[in-house]
Amino acid sequence: DEFEVFKPLLSDRNYTPIVRRKPGGKEQKLVYGPGGTVATEDTTPAERSTFTLTDDELLTLARWACTIERHYGGPMDMEWAKDGLTGELFIVQARPETIHSQTDDATLRTYRLTQSGERLVTGAAIGDAIASGVVCRIDSPTEIAQFQDGAVLVTTTTDPDWAPIMKKASAIVTDHGGRTSHAAIVSRELGLPAVIGAGDATELLTEGATVTVSCAEGETGYVYGGAIPFITKDIALSDVPETHTKVMLNAANPAAAYRWWRLPSDGVGLTRLEFIISNSIKVHPLALLRPDAITDEKTREEIDALTMGYDDKTAFFVDRLTEGVARIAAAHYPHPVIVRMSDFKTNEYAKLLGGAAFEPKEENPMLGWRGASRYYHPDYREGFSLECAAMRRVRNDLGLKNIKLMIPFCRTPEEADKVLAEMAANGLERGAEKLEILVMAEIPSNVFLADEFADRFDGFSIGSNDLTQLVLGVDRDSADLQDLFDERNDAVKAAIKALIIAAAAKKTPVGICGQGPSDYPDFAAFLVENGIQSISVSPESFITVKNAIAAAERDTAR
Repeated sequence: DEFEVFKPLLSDRNYTPIVRRKPGGKEQKLVYGPGGTVATEDTTPAERSTFTLTDDELLTLARWACTIERHYGGPMDMEWAKDGLTGELFIVQARPETIHSQTDDATLRTYRLTQSGERLVTGAAIGDAIASGVVCRIDSPTEIAQFQDGAVLVTTTTDPDWAPIMKKASAIVTDHGGRTSHAAIVSRELGLPAVIGAGDATELLTEGATVTVSCAEGETGYVYGGAIPFITKDIALSDVPETHTKVMLNAANPAAAYRWWRLPSDGVGLTRLEFIISNSIKVHPLALLRPDAITDEKTREEIDALTMGYDDKTAFFVDRLTEGVARIAAAHYPHPVIVRMSDFKTNEYAKLLGGAAFEPKEENPMLGWRGASRYYHPDYREGFSLECAAMRRVRNDLGLKNIKLMIPFCRTPEEADKVLAEMAANGLERGAEKLEILVMAEIPSNVFLADEFADRFDGFSIGSNDLTQLVLGVDRDSADLQDLFDERNDAVKAAIKALIIAAAAKKTPVGICGQGPSDYPDFAAFLVENGIQSISVSPESFITVKNAIAAAERDTAR
């Protein structure tokens, strides 16, 4: 099993800051026998579906770890044990951590694939680098003479005898192991990308074939066929200029949450719940609330497999959504993290497991039953209550009160009142426990009635993609009309300027989280000139936009 605990909130006993739980396979166990013998036995289904530690035990170990680090004055690697009879916990080893603690804090190196390719195998990603090389399959460290310098080492597992071969590799792929296995530990020490626990890599990867090992896409590592082009970029963090305008990040993937935490951003301007739901949960919330409505046997089996270990299947949805948001909120704590409640279109909801039973077929889902209109509707409000339960847990149970919530596609002030009432009924009252609720400004009505929306929300975040679509009447998904879709069009810029002016009169902050500022530095300059308070961009474009904003602020000050 794998767990993550957010250390800064451990000292407050009112919170349980466990931001991630991932069950391991646990297919076998070692059992003491007569005369000091040890036997290997298969675990029971109940043991495999139960975590090895309770929340209280996990928090106890985490607090002990913090005490040990304070005692030694630095990061430590620790090992623990639990007595199988009494349940008593022990720390059995502590030694200095020598990988992350020696990272160069002045420079951030990033890797990014520039093309896609065929995924051959997947496993746990170790590190965040990318490397290409020829496959060299080795079954034993005695075969070191067969290994070519710079090749990709592919094997079942490794132990200390493998170190001389591993030092010659460009990347490592193993069938077995986890994030604390020998192969994972040594790969981190050597700075090599490694895909660990791939299962059948030794069968599927052909000797002598060129592959690309990518650990730059989150916690899952991929081995692609061929030499996939990639780029690296070194970011000198000391060279990033300071700006009056806040520059935030768009962050959707919890698995990549810790990849960008060192960027000197002002927080996260957009986290979309849809990404977490579609990638981590995969099930329509109503299918968990009303399982009897699912008649397809295959779909029921898939849902049962995903929710194994949960008697209450809605708890699966709340747990996964809680942990996905919590990882992003923890990575940027104490800076604000703005979480947008779900904004699937009906055709997207229908693609989730069990979704077809609950979604109508619409001719134009982009303008249909989406965003705010779903939250109070009798056909979805139960699903929205699960989203609210997760956000309430992140703030109140885990203690990550740096998250703010945002309502998408809110068409009228009256609809805003209904949504805010629904949220309050689910324990998310605006202003309570300093909760701020923002609204996406992405519909012309948000601009025309900005003063009324400002009375109901704590801020605006411009969604330039939908706003451009609705101001220009251009389907943003139409390939034939892409030449007409431009956030820099004068009509779109006029709408944005009008919103900023109206919001300023109400002393309501305005930010933007659309794609425009990431793609067009001149568009970012326009926003600065007109007094926008924050700009949220993709992490890869952070430095470029930050420099453009600094230049625009200098020009505006002249």
